[in-house]
Amino acid sequence: MNTFVRWCKFNAVGALGMAFQLGVLSVLNRIAPRHYLLATATAIELTLLHNFTWHLHFTWRDRRGARAILGKLVRFHLSNGLVSLAGNLALTCVLVQEAHRPVLAANGIAILACSLVNFWLGHCWAFATHAKPSMLRES
Repeated sequence: MNTFVRWCKFNAVGALGMAFQLGVLSVLNRIAPRHYLLATATAIELTLLHNFTWHLHFTWRDRRGARAILGKLVRFHLSNGLVSLAGNLALTCVLVQEAHRPVLAANGIAILACSLVNFWLGHCWAFATHAKPSMLRES
């Protein structure tokens, strides 16, 4: 599949994921408004599972293959999960405490800032295909 088409699919899933994450964060922030970093981390984890499912069946559908789904989920969490968690928590914290932005606006900015790195990691590692060794020609 063309990388640009895949990137467009990634962004479509990302838009759904962003709406999902901000919706979860909004609910959690109303329940416990002084614990926005814990609410952000919880929203990110739920969104990672949401996005993984969509990416597996839509963005990288052609790469489902025989490789174990659990392995892809682990790689997705180690790549997109760590970037999203670290990036979102750090940027949200700075934007809320230093720039005095509302939690949802700060989190939206953080999501967008992490998206390019997450696409590259998903494309090159979490959902990557492994080239089969080529047969050596005998002379």
